[in-house]
Amino acid sequence: MYEYRKLTPEERRELVEERRARGFPPHSPPHPCRDAQYYHLTATCYEHRAHMKDAARRRQVLDLLFEHTILRGIELHAWVVLPNHYHLLAYVPDFDVLGEVFRRVHGPTARWWNQADDTPGRKVWYRYADRAMRSQRHYNATLNYIHYNPVKHQYVTSPYDWGESSVAWYFEDRGRTWLRKLWADYPIRDYGKGWDE
Repeated sequence: MYEYRKLTPEERRELVEERRARGFPPHSPPHPCRDAQYYHLTATCYEHRAHMKDAARRRQVLDLLFEHTILRGIELHAWVVLPNHYHLLAYVPDFDVLGEVFRRVHGPTARWWNQADDTPGRKVWYRYADRAMRSQRHYNATLNYIHYNPVKHQYVTSPYDWGESSVAWYFEDRGRTWLRKLWADYPIRDYGKGWDE
């Protein structure tokens, strides 16, 4: 994620030239697939610092995400908020509103937390990334990946023990048998390896 910092000035120039030649922005992640319906969205804290260790802060992020996605017609199908990043699986009818959603979540939370931590001007959020769902299999594996993320990062031993996740909603709505079958049919294996390290 922070590989650019490790490059020499010449390597940086070459990388920027290559990105421009491909029509990508010079430094931000490209968003080449803007017309899919479903996306895996990920946002991280700057340098993966754990600004959301406290459950109340994770809840603030979720509350703002629910508020601003609903206002723009985005449906959240799965979510998990961890101490230093979060994942969403969402139906996105208009890709162009995503930047506004993230600004309306990240801007206020950065201000609140910097004020609470007495760290004015600290950079809290890094950016967001998107990955279009290519198939029903991809969608289901992503759902499992999101729910398993707190276990992957060793915060809990069971996905059901993490409060800021949609797994409890699926458990209540669909039941444990449905979740187990989904897990068996769509194992995550190396899904997402290195994405949020």
